[in-house]
Amino acid sequence: MIKRHFYLEKLRNLRDLNVIKVVTGVRRCGKSTLLEQFCSELKDQKSKVNIISYNLEEKENKDIIKDSDTFYSSIMKSIDPFKKNYVFIDEVQMVPEFETVIDSLFVKGNIDIYITGSNAYMTSSEISTLLTGRYVEIKMLPLSFAEFRQFFPNNFDKSELFEFFLNYGGFPEVANFLVAKAKNQISDYLMAIYNTILEKDISIRADIRNMKSFRNVVRYLFDNIGNYTSPNNIANVLKNANSSINKLTVANYIESLQNSFIMYNASRFDIRGKKLLKTIEKYYVVDLGLVEAILGRPTTTNLGHRLENIVYLELLKRYGTVWVGKNYNKEIDFVIKNSQNVIEYFQVSLSVVTKSTLDREISGFKNTGDNFRKTLLTMDNFSANDNGIERKNVIDWLLEYD
Repeated sequence: MIKRHFYLEKLRNLRDLNVIKVVTGVRRCGKSTLLEQFCSELKDQKSKVNIISYNLEEKENKDIIKDSDTFYSSIMKSIDPFKKNYVFIDEVQMVPEFETVIDSLFVKGNIDIYITGSNAYMTSSEISTLLTGRYVEIKMLPLSFAEFRQFFPNNFDKSELFEFFLNYGGFPEVANFLVAKAKNQISDYLMAIYNTILEKDISIRADIRNMKSFRNVVRYLFDNIGNYTSPNNIANVLKNANSSINKLTVANYIESLQNSFIMYNASRFDIRGKKLLKTIEKYYVVDLGLVEAILGRPTTTNLGHRLENIVYLELLKRYGTVWVGKNYNKEIDFVIKNSQNVIEYFQVSLSVVTKSTLDREISGFKNTGDNFRKTLLTMDNFSANDNGIERKNVIDWLLEYD
């Protein structure tokens, strides 16, 4: 089991602060394991702390989650009044009116609370309603490439591992399958994740009357990662393919996919005006393995957009918010604000070995009216700095952070 250092550091920084820590993310991305890893760190200080941990999906806990009062009483019996108490609750939504339990624990000065919950009940908007002003959300993704690489012996070539990552994605169990040389089981595993999300997350929340239409929208989005799109565009395309659906229904489906952390959107950012544009957006998928499992196409298809998807997720992890840039009639793939709240620009390309390709890819960087950092990420095996534009190998860039 590898340590998810990036997310563990977030929990360490939030430790003992007077907020509820809520870990969210797509199913099977490692939320439960993260809590276990943080628990293990705290257990090294067991003389000073008291750790209370529940995984509410475990059968032995079924009697204490019948109602909120019973569960609250169970926790309070384990509280040590002379120590700092750390309470970990995995799948907290299993308790009816769980927010009353969390509220009661929160007001006690010697309790630090960490929870996860199913995406069917714990969307970001609902968390903000139930735990108003008292929580911090830690948004978790599947493995980054740097984390993925840690599953494999050092004798694996990084380019070979990156091909695995492009093909199969970054769910932790997928990495275990690859280590065990069980590639043939990966597609079935990913389909099981997808179907579970449909049955336990999305179908509970959204009024999906036509599952075929819903699946068509998913396939369209998966097939168009990195392309500008809108509910209206999708509805028109599906209508032309004899699949009638209106744009409001499409918008509802997209919202459900985002609430379940399958899809993420990137809005347009006007680089000259430094403002957000309310126009069509780009969408990216949480894990490329799902794309392969659902579409069943060779991974060489849309390779440039797949690479763009990986960079988007890495930027999302590092910086939290990612936009796509509009510079007059040119585009910059991604715009972020770094930890100093300063804008940076990123362009992604498979290769820029020819001058014409290089000129095309960096054209969006020109005339931005600023001197913000500009980075061009490619699969080319060299780095350079051309007139203030950093050119980096994307694999090396991905391995800069774990």
